[in-house]
Amino acid sequence: MNALPAPTPRPPHRLDPAGGCPHAHNARLLAEGAVTPVVLPGEIEGMAVLGHDALRDFLSHPDVAKGPQHFTALAEGRIPDGWPLRTFATVPGMITADGADHRRLRTLVSSAFTNRRVEELRPRVEAVTAGLLDGLAEAARTGDGVADLRRHYALPLPLGVICELLGVDAEHQDRLHRLSSLVVATDTTPAQAVAANRELVELLAAIAADKAAAPGDDLTSALIAARDEDGDRLDQAELIGTLLLLIVAGHETTLNLLTNAVRALCTHRDQLALVVEGRATWADVVEETLRWDSPVSYFPFRYPTRDLTVDGILVPRGTPVLAGYSAAGRDTKAHGPDADRFDLTRTATVKHLSLGHGPHYCLGAPLARMEATIALEALFTRFPELDLAVPESELPRHAGFVGNSVRTLPVRPGG
Repeated sequence: MNALPAPTPRPPHRLDPAGGCPHAHNARLLAEGAVTPVVLPGEIEGMAVLGHDALRDFLSHPDVAKGPQHFTALAEGRIPDGWPLRTFATVPGMITADGADHRRLRTLVSSAFTNRRVEELRPRVEAVTAGLLDGLAEAARTGDGVADLRRHYALPLPLGVICELLGVDAEHQDRLHRLSSLVVATDTTPAQAVAANRELVELLAAIAADKAAAPGDDLTSALIAARDEDGDRLDQAELIGTLLLLIVAGHETTLNLLTNAVRALCTHRDQLALVVEGRATWADVVEETLRWDSPVSYFPFRYPTRDLTVDGILVPRGTPVLAGYSAAGRDTKAHGPDADRFDLTRTATVKHLSLGHGPHYCLGAPLARMEATIALEALFTRFPELDLAVPESELPRHAGFVGNSVRTLPVRPGG
C-alpha cells in the first residue's frame, strides 16, 4: 500500500501586532483547518489552535506544558528582553507553572475565588456599580450626552474589585491599568516593553513591601504571610508574578467582556428585548458574549513537550502555541452554521472555551461572571435607552492580538 501524501503545509498567518477585529481572519483560517502556523512579532514561528474541539483537547493534553523551559526559541536565546510577549512566557507564577508547582501556587489564591467567597462580594459589587452609574450619568451630562462607557463603567468596576480583594490602594489603580495595558499589548517597542515591565514589577514590589509593614485582611497580606512562613510555598518572584497575574487578568478580561456585551446588545436590540421581556437572562448575555466575542482572542503560550499531531497538523516540540479563543467561539463545527450570530436563545449543548479549559481554567471565572451579570442588569435598568454614540464600524479596536475589544465605547445613556 502506498503511503498517503503528506498534507501541503499551510502558509503561516502573520499576526498583526496592532490588533484589529479577529473574526474575518478567524473565519478564513478555520475554513482551512483547526490549526494554523503563525508568525509572531520578531519573526518567531508559532502555531495557533483555532477549532473548538482541537483547542479543548489541546488545553488538557498531558504532553502540553506552560513552563518557559519548554519554549525552544527562548531556551536558544532567540527571545530578546524587549519582545512584547515575553512577560506571558516568563513571569513567575501560575500562568507559567505546571504540575505540582501549578497546584501549589493555585491553592494559595483559590480560596478567594470560590463560588461562596464570590457570592459574599455581591453586595459590594452592587454598591460599586450603583456609584459608577451615577458617574456615567454625570460624564454624559458634561459631555453633551455622550460618555465613554469603557472608561467610566467597564474599567473601574473589575479593577476596583480586584484591587480591593488584594488590598491595593485606589491611588495606584490608574497606573496599574496603564501598565497592564502595555504589558498585554503586542504593538509596543522593545524599549516600551522593557520599561513597562520594570515599572510594573517595581510598583508591585513597593505595594507588597507596604503591605508587609502593615498587613490587612486581604489576599496580598495572605500571600506575604505564606512567603514569610515557608519560602517553599511562595518565593518573592512568585509573589510579584502572582500579584501581576491577578491584577492584569482580574480586570482586563472582565473589562473586555463588559465592553463587548454592551456593544452586542446595542447592535442587537431584538436580543436586548428578550432579556427585558424575561425570555432570556443577563447570565445568558454573559455566556453568549463570551462565546460570540471572546474577551481574549489569541492567548499565549503553551508548548508541546514532544512532537504532537493536532487535527492532522504536526506541532513540533517546543513550539509556542496560541489558544485561539475568539475563533473557537465561532467554530461552525461546534456551534452550528449560525455560529457568527449573536443569539441568546441558542440551545447548543457545546460550552464555549473562552475562560479556558483543563488545569489552567480561569480561576476568576465566578467573579467575572458575577461582576458582568450585575453590571449589565444595573446598566440597562438605569438606562434602558442606552445606545452607541457612533457607528460600530468607527469604534477603534484594541491594541494587540491578545485582547479582543475596542479601546473606547462612546454611548448615549439617555434618560
